[in-house]
Amino acid sequence: MSPRTAVSTDEAPAPAHTFSQGVRKGPLLQVSGQGPVDPATGEYVHAGDVRAQTERTLRNVEAVLRAGGATFDDVLALRVYLTTRDDFAAMNEAYGDFVGARTTDGVLPARTTVFTGLPRAEMLVEIDALAVLE
Repeated sequence: MSPRTAVSTDEAPAPAHTFSQGVRKGPLLQVSGQGPVDPATGEYVHAGDVRAQTERTLRNVEAVLRAGGATFDDVLALRVYLTTRDDFAAMNEAYGDFVGARTTDGVLPARTTVFTGLPRAEMLVEIDALAVLE
């Protein structure tokens, strides 16, 4: 059996709590939930703008994927957590633009969207990913 290994990068925000940015075991890579945080400053960005928060969040997911040796072509599923249904259309547009531009084989990852509370009031969106590497 292959060991579990933590995946980390300075290109994504450092975890604020007790978890790894990502974990890889064999061909599986799980990216922890990322939010709209600027990795250089550790600050939450784009208050009140779910479209901009979605793009920043996906950039953070992409950074952890890259650190683990993956791209969006390796992603099987993304889970999106939103604080309100009212933000769905704007999130979906930003998500589609970002993920569509980074999926080169024409197969978009599966996705689940959940409406819930998030750890910080500034957060309108959080996204995690599951990738499989060959």
